[in-house]
Amino acid sequence: MKFAVIGAGAWGTAFAVHLARAGRSVTLVPRRAEHAAAIRTARENTDYLPGVTLPAELLVTADLAEAVKDAGVILLACPSQALRETGRRLRAALPATADVGMVLSLAKGLELHTHLRPSEVMADVLPGVPTGSLSGPTNAEEVAQGRPAAMVLAVSGALPGRLTEAQRLMSSPSLRVYTSSDVAGVEFGGCLKNVYAIAAGCSDGLRLGDNAKAALLTRALTEMLRVGMALGARAETFYGLSGFGDLVATCHGGWSRNRAFGQQIGEGATAADLIAHRKTVVEGYHTTQAFAELCADRGIDAPILQEMQAILFAGKAPAATLQTLMNRGLKSETAPPFAGVPA
Repeated sequence: MKFAVIGAGAWGTAFAVHLARAGRSVTLVPRRAEHAAAIRTARENTDYLPGVTLPAELLVTADLAEAVKDAGVILLACPSQALRETGRRLRAALPATADVGMVLSLAKGLELHTHLRPSEVMADVLPGVPTGSLSGPTNAEEVAQGRPAAMVLAVSGALPGRLTEAQRLMSSPSLRVYTSSDVAGVEFGGCLKNVYAIAAGCSDGLRLGDNAKAALLTRALTEMLRVGMALGARAETFYGLSGFGDLVATCHGGWSRNRAFGQQIGEGATAADLIAHRKTVVEGYHTTQAFAELCADRGIDAPILQEMQAILFAGKAPAATLQTLMNRGLKSETAPPFAGVPA
């Protein structure tokens, strides 16, 4: 089984490095030919993953058709808002006789306007191809360095034998891959944790302390369950790697773009200014808007999410958001986090 990783940002590069070090046949596909040439020459992605030497076995090319012609597993390592366009390029590059076992997203965000999950976007542009996501608490640099990590793989429509083979081949002594049949839950967890990581960053920026951050993340997990279950996901998924696990890592990691973005807002910067001057993507920014719209359409109560939408898109001060959340009506913590139950 050959792998192709489309997108040479930090995470795409790191996962390709992991696969190559595990002895798998893998090709990394940067979007730009000049970027591919620079990576091949330096054996390092100095733009997005500096300091990590690429294994000699890792192939690098910008020729998408060449990279995917014999690939059994194709991973799309692009921002969520670019998934549709990347999927279209992939569809055009695949030969008519291609036998792709699965196409997986490494992105964690809902598509704006359609509110589709990553696998749904890919299924829309790649009809008949099994699609899914690989998610979990994984910092790109740590994975590239071979530090211990775990992820969860969820795919719709894949043959059972191919799913277990992909799981085996993507696992290694440093990265353990689990499987899940709850594709929606895995993807919703990966998307929502970025929203709450921005909120955690705001808490850090306001210097509210450990008590406040712990309370925020606990209530964020409850809200994650309520939103996900109302949208058809299973509760137990959010207690797993793609839910609680990714929430903890992203809300505490100094490397987290979403948490750092929120911290800057908590310290007084505006979201619009920060987004306008960024080179790298903050997935939680657009995902907040997409989820706010989706929850409003479905009548799902999500107060933290709603307050984050007000901060990012309506200019509400983070300190004012704190007062709004702290002064909500008092209630029991043990109320089940189902749709319609206040948080």
